[in-house]
Amino acid sequence: MITGLSHVSIVVPSLDAAAKRLKEVYGLNVGEASVNEEQGVRLAYVELRNARIELMEPSHPDSPVSKFLERNPAGGIHHFCLNVDSVDATSGEIAGKGARILGEGRIQRNVRGERIAFVHPKDFLGALVEIEEREKP
Repeated sequence: MITGLSHVSIVVPSLDAAAKRLKEVYGLNVGEASVNEEQGVRLAYVELRNARIELMEPSHPDSPVSKFLERNPAGGIHHFCLNVDSVDATSGEIAGKGARILGEGRIQRNVRGERIAFVHPKDFLGALVEIEEREKP
């Protein structure tokens, strides 16, 4: 079951330059950077009251984010992420209704170790969607 919006992810050519711009123009603070080796990205978050902005830059030249920057050199919105109670249950339910889950059922994790999956853009109005299983407090 979808429980809320987690974040909007923006690919940027330089995480440091993007953080500086967000601070100078919008007064937004970008947190510490982390690397997700599996996905080939260096990323950091702006924490908002009800969601986050995720900034991503490629950590190596053959990552999917590098390919995104080749097509969009200035960067841009890459995906948005929805919180779910269970990645397995939500994936199974929407796949049963015709949505394609990317990654051939392979378990993926974000930088915090939470389970994630991606829904094919053609199955969500042209937008790449990440679903994220939030750890229960």
